[in-house]
Amino acid sequence: MKKLIYIANARIPTEKAHGIQIMKMCESFGELLARRSFGEGGEVELLVPRRLNPIKQDPFEYYGVRRSFKITKLPTLDLITFGLGSFGFFAETITFLISSAIYLLFRKYDILYTREWAAGLFFKNIVLEIHSLPTREAPTPIFLLLRIWKKAKALLVLTSFIKNKLVKFGVPENKILILPDAVDLDQFQIQNSKFEIREKLDLPQDKKIAVYTGQLFEWKGAGTFIEAARLLKDIDFCMVGGSMVGELPYSNLHFVGQKPHSEIPLWLKAADVLVLPNKKGFKISEEYTSPLKLFEYMASGRPIVASDLPSLREILTEKEAVFFKPNDPADSARAIKEVLSNPQLASEISQNALQKVQNHTWQNRAKRAIDFITGRVYN
Repeated sequence: MKKLIYIANARIPTEKAHGIQIMKMCESFGELLARRSFGEGGEVELLVPRRLNPIKQDPFEYYGVRRSFKITKLPTLDLITFGLGSFGFFAETITFLISSAIYLLFRKYDILYTREWAAGLFFKNIVLEIHSLPTREAPTPIFLLLRIWKKAKALLVLTSFIKNKLVKFGVPENKILILPDAVDLDQFQIQNSKFEIREKLDLPQDKKIAVYTGQLFEWKGAGTFIEAARLLKDIDFCMVGGSMVGELPYSNLHFVGQKPHSEIPLWLKAADVLVLPNKKGFKISEEYTSPLKLFEYMASGRPIVASDLPSLREILTEKEAVFFKPNDPADSARAIKEVLSNPQLASEISQNALQKVQNHTWQNRAKRAIDFITGRVYN
């Protein structure tokens, strides 16, 4: 296999986690194909829409990604920027996919890889990475999705729950690969001490610090983290990422705001405990998610406390984290106190998580994907 096209209907760079995943997978695909092509010029090209973007930084620099692939921006009707909601997204998606189809009309490639189910309306033999299934909030017609799933060359899913539901819908099990998310371990090779990192980030040296990273969507459980701060006044709580509206309710709660992804490892390593408070009551949270922050938390070598949800149990056990009842600030506070008051426990779960995450690199993920894809395409 010499050329892989990745179609991503995403604003790149973006402050959202999917941008990290797309760029890291393209980087790993590019390096893997270059090695496997034996000097014949293995190539990866990422197609994205040309949209207005408040982030002006070069994508490769923003994400700390090596230039092992190229990015091509294609024309699209960018109505999302003007706040036209679902209609704007639909129009932007369709025009971007039409641009992609025209661009690829006379170009040769071996694999067409995408996270966009609608690409199946324009292309044959796609490899589709699936991160969620239809919900009441996003009621895509299941008959249309089923046609696309069955027509795809391969389906790569984040969790066993997604795979099991696809099989129940009638998708052949042998065309589905469970492929959780991953992490770049090199970004966590930081030689500075916790003291030096806190000094650099202007964080207090004499406080215990709990950290949450990521967007503030309700299903991610940021509200649970905020309420835990109310119950643990002697601990500083730092939220890194997303956008906060209004004043913070507690003096020990600090909103850091959006930071370049390359800076996230510093915030994690500055912490005494990392919190993953996903909420119960949302399918995406309970069964579909494979959070990038989870693997970053594991790679940081800091102890993790997490909601006891099936999606997180796909990766974590009691050997790598202390669990608390989902949607329960009091029990999350209990778990945080348990870790902070027991250095031996904190050390054990940190080291176990660090050891486990060694198998969850972007390079390993890309290799598993390519091996599965080529097995289906060429066998």
